[in-house]
This record gives sequence, structure tokens and C-alpha cells, in this order.
Amino acid sequence: MWHGRTDAYAGSFARLCAHPVEELLDAAGVGAGTRVLDVGTGTGTAALAAQARGAEVTAVDADAGMVAAARARGVDAHIGELPELRYRDGEFDAVVGNFVLNHVGRPRAALAELHRVLRPGGRVALTTWSANRGAGQDLLGRACEAGGAVPPSCIPRLDPAEDWPRTAGGLAQLLGEAGFMAAETVELAWDHRAAVEEWWSAAAGGVASIGLVVTSQEPETVVRIRREYDRLGAQFAVGNGELALPHIALLGSGLSCPRR
Repeated sequence: MWHGRTDAYAGSFARLCAHPVEELLDAAGVGAGTRVLDVGTGTGTAALAAQARGAEVTAVDADAGMVAAARARGVDAHIGELPELRYRDGEFDAVVGNFVLNHVGRPRAALAELHRVLRPGGRVALTTWSANRGAGQDLLGRACEAGGAVPPSCIPRLDPAEDWPRTAGGLAQLLGEAGFMAAETVELAWDHRAAVEEWWSAAAGGVASIGLVVTSQEPETVVRIRREYDRLGAQFAVGNGELALPHIALLGSGLSCPRR
């Protein structure tokens, strides 16, 4: 799903996903000397922010292109995929995952693995998209629907048995089931400012599920989708060719329990 899309992601959705990074690191208690694991690092934004705080950061991502991009920015990044990481029990003081939980096929097993690599009393902090969506989150999807796009069968779908409520309560419960104590979640809302062409480039570049939808269509359908994108996007226009797109996400955190 992400292979070959590093540049397209870096030029579009990466800025969107960077918004909650400082709050993510605060929730994980990241500071000078903290041993941090950044899972699903992407191009390394959260890892770099943790390094700027003086933390000792290791990062993993399932995609080799993302790992290469993070390394080029000075991150100690490696290929790694949840729910099986190569690190020892209790190796880290903090684990952060910025919009990675929404991309794993086995979220409960993934959280159990994050619990394993945390020292007793270590903190986890994760962001994920909320079921309570901002209007800007649906712009590209609405354009696809209005343009007559047919979603391809290759879009990854979570097994219903693995699904969970994308709410603050649902995320807190998921963390608690994985063994994290004092699980807390908050909802984050912001307007993401992006140029019209920048936001379209994510879909046109095949990034995420919406990108798979757009790039799987016939050329004439893509033309219709783009036309609808321009029409529907007008409601978010703020001048100078920019859009202000409301987004809502969840930030969950918790403490690793002492092992028996």
C-alpha cells in the first residue's frame, strides 16, 4: 500500500500528520535522555521532534522507502512491522506511534507488542483518526463519490473481529485491554492548511486508501473526480490557493504495568 509512495506522502499528508506530534511526545513523557521507540515513523517527523528534546530515539517502519527517507533526515530508522518487533522486553522508556494504529491489521496484538518493549512504568502514546470526522477529512472521498469512482477490491480492510470503536472511550478500552494502566484519551481538532494542488497530489500520488481509489480509476473518471474536488473544495478556500480543512483525531496514552 505504501511502496513507492514516500515522496507523494512527504509532499502532502506528512504535514497533516505532523500537527499532533508535540502533544504526542508530551503524552509519552519524552524528554532529555528518554529511550524512545517511534513505530510507523514514516519520514521521521516524530522521531526528529523527540531527538530535538534530547531523547535517544530508535524508529521503525514497515516500508523501506519511508525508512530510507527517515535515515536521510538523521533518524536511526529500521524496517520493522507490528506486531513483531526485534527489541528486547522493557527496552524503551516510551513508545510513540503517530497514526500507525489505523494501519495495522491486528491492533490488539500490536498494542501487546508495544507493552512488551516498554519498561515497567514506561509510557505509550498513540494518535489515530476518530469516527467523529472533521469536514475536511471527507473532501477527497466526497469528490470520488461524486465523480463516480468505484473502489477497487485491493483496498486493505480490517477484519471485523479486529475492529474497535474509533472513539475516545474505544481507544482507552483498547489500551486497557492490552495491559496499559491509567489509559487516557483526548480528541484533537485542527484546520489543516494546504494548497489545492498539494492536497490533490496525495490522492493523485496513490497515498493511503483514497490514493488507491483514485489511481485505480479510468482516466476520464479521474478527470471527473478532480472536477468535483475543485467544486467541493471551494467551501474550504481561504485565499491564495489554500484550503483550511477541519480534521479530528484521537490521542491515547497509558502506563506499562509491572510484569509479574
